Amino acid sequence: MSAPHNAPPVALATFPTPVEPAPRLATAIGLGPDDLWIKRDDLTGLGGGGNKIRKLEWTVGAALAEGADALVTTGAPQSNHARLTAAAGARLGLDVVLVLRGTPGASRSGNLALDGLFGARIAWAGEVDQAGLDRAASGVCEQLRATGARPALIPFGGSSVLGARGYARCGEELRRQLPDLRTAVVALGSGGTMAGLVTSLGQDAVLGIDVGALPEPALAVREFAGLTSSEGLRVRRDQIGGGYGSLTAATAEALTLAARTAGLVLDPTYTGRAMAGLIAAVRDGDIGPGERTVFVHTGGLPGLFGHAEAVAYAEGQVASYEA
Repeated sequence: MSAPHNAPPVALATFPTPVEPAPRLATAIGLGPDDLWIKRDDLTGLGGGGNKIRKLEWTVGAALAEGADALVTTGAPQSNHARLTAAAGARLGLDVVLVLRGTPGASRSGNLALDGLFGARIAWAGEVDQAGLDRAASGVCEQLRATGARPALIPFGGSSVLGARGYARCGEELRRQLPDLRTAVVALGSGGTMAGLVTSLGQDAVLGIDVGALPEPALAVREFAGLTSSEGLRVRRDQIGGGYGSLTAATAEALTLAARTAGLVLDPTYTGRAMAGLIAAVRDGDIGPGERTVFVHTGGLPGLFGHAEAVAYAEGQVASYEA
């Protein structure tokens, strides 16, 4: 089932999301107290919130225009995109099948628990690469068609030329909210979020922090943003650590700092790495005091509770009170 690019988006979230100042966090990382603002895209509303909703409004809107009655998508076991696809399906009355990497039983909390509450079914693809995951999803679509269903395959992470339109609109929101914005810092996973921001804000105004979801995410950004080259894109690749599922020391420190200076809860895979990247960018002078900077909070809180290493780290921060 092809997705028509002229289909209208379906309303799934509450916009515009707010921007909030973070003066204590700003000064803690070396910026001026008025320099750092948080774009609260964790407050998009549906299904626990997060950035994937902006993309799903477009990709699911196209699927509905084609007559789909089921959604199929791919991801890791703690995928935020999978969770929000399940939530979108529940709201719209669509069957949802999530094709996830791995095997059953390895993880049951966090996003997976919400997948179940939303009524999604899970097809475990085993330990496969992205190409293998895509093949498994195509197979699920064929099986659904054989039963008379009309499935739409939603791309990995919701990222595509169409899905990126959601973040082009987010960039327009940001320009209205903060006209003097110099840099928007965002986690770079499957590429669609950064691509949309680049489309509306420009390459110089967006810094993507690679989280290790793709081997060459800048190429995905180039494709989804319609650029002729990935040169000129601002991408940091120094926060990947041991890989997509790992908790790095810098990310752990960023989780704690954001929580204790701004009451801001980040996740260990995306927003925690993005905050660590922002801290590193200030430290090495890529972002400096006096520059209006926005941290795009793309959500992902449920994933924290499905990440055993991050939960253990957080529990280890609990201090006993002794009179």
